[in-house]
Amino acid sequence: MGPFLLDVIDQQSQNGSLLITSQYPKEKWYDLFSDPTIADAILDRIVHKAHVIELKGESMRRVKSRRRSEERQART
Repeated sequence: MGPFLLDVIDQQSQNGSLLITSQYPKEKWYDLFSDPTIADAILDRIVHKAHVIELKGESMRRVKSRRRSEERQART
């Protein structure tokens, strides 16, 4: 997957903007790729001109799921 992602990032960076979202902090991206050289190349290209927005707190999907579960339990 690493070489494919690197190709996509290279092609898109030549054509315009690239938006990437991830649940993983950039420090853990090395764990996602088997080749550290590919991981390094991907991160270099992504982080070089990036505007990083880190969200804190619990996932809204998890919060909504918990609420639905609590509502179902309250009805039974």
